[in-house]
Amino acid sequence: MARKIIIDCDPGIDDAVALALALFDPRLEVLAVTACAGTVDGERSTQNLLSIIERLDPPRMPRIGAALDPEEGAAVANATLLHGEDGLGNARWAPTSRQHVMPADKLIAEHLRAHPGEITLVCTGPLSGLAKLMARDPAALSLIDRVIIAGGSTTANGDVTAVAEFNMHFDPLAAQSVLHSPTTKSLIPLEVSGRLTFGWDLMEQLPAKYSKAGAVMHAILPHLFRTSRQYLAQETISLQAVLPLLMLLEPILFETEEMVADVETTGDLTRGMLVFDRRAARPARATMEVATNIDVDAARDALLNMLKFAGQVE
Repeated sequence: MARKIIIDCDPGIDDAVALALALFDPRLEVLAVTACAGTVDGERSTQNLLSIIERLDPPRMPRIGAALDPEEGAAVANATLLHGEDGLGNARWAPTSRQHVMPADKLIAEHLRAHPGEITLVCTGPLSGLAKLMARDPAALSLIDRVIIAGGSTTANGDVTAVAEFNMHFDPLAAQSVLHSPTTKSLIPLEVSGRLTFGWDLMEQLPAKYSKAGAVMHAILPHLFRTSRQYLAQETISLQAVLPLLMLLEPILFETEEMVADVETTGDLTRGMLVFDRRAARPARATMEVATNIDVDAARDALLNMLKFAGQVE
């Protein structure tokens, strides 16, 4: 039976790739996809999401949730240096149809009530939308099966600051409320997602350009390779947003540890830094499962297998 999921994302080139994989994988039933601000602002994120789904035209169309404005204190920085001014490699796609979209938190709550205990939330961007859901509708928390989060760092090595990963830094108050929540949570930190890298040969493994998923990926991935080389001096890219899908479908690929974590929300130098309590006698119980390692070769094979699924539907 296919696993029911909702994807909350901030497209984002890697998010677009994750959507292309998830929407064509027969092991997943993507009930909804919701947008959040992050890589680009909330309005652009929602437009990007509509454009991606429209171009993919998957066999089962998910419902779309509009990005919510982050609470006061969210970062104004974005990730357009790597992802392009529009977040999608400057493809400048615009949706041609006007699909009705609900606010992300209301859409998630509606699905949770329709399928209590069955839905995994896959969060690949800042956690603003999930935090809004928790504040507005606390009763919905008990209806979530599991939350898988891409973000943070256990080593205090960041990507947007010296110590903070982008998703946590963008809206640390939202991240803190999610980490403090009683939901079952899994976290894939930056140092684990960064181990699964891809060179230009990935382009040869993508679905054909004439397929819907292939057309989307061929259009935007070259931009990420160029900017990674130009700004990061790296010949490879990582696809952080894909890792939660791999954890859900192939949990054996990951080594995990139960940990206690919190988020620094106010530090001038440490905003968004995850702080892990590693004391032998901790005052608090572990709050989430954290990935500590990944079988890189097997994970690469698993992703390539997902690419084959994506290419089978024209």
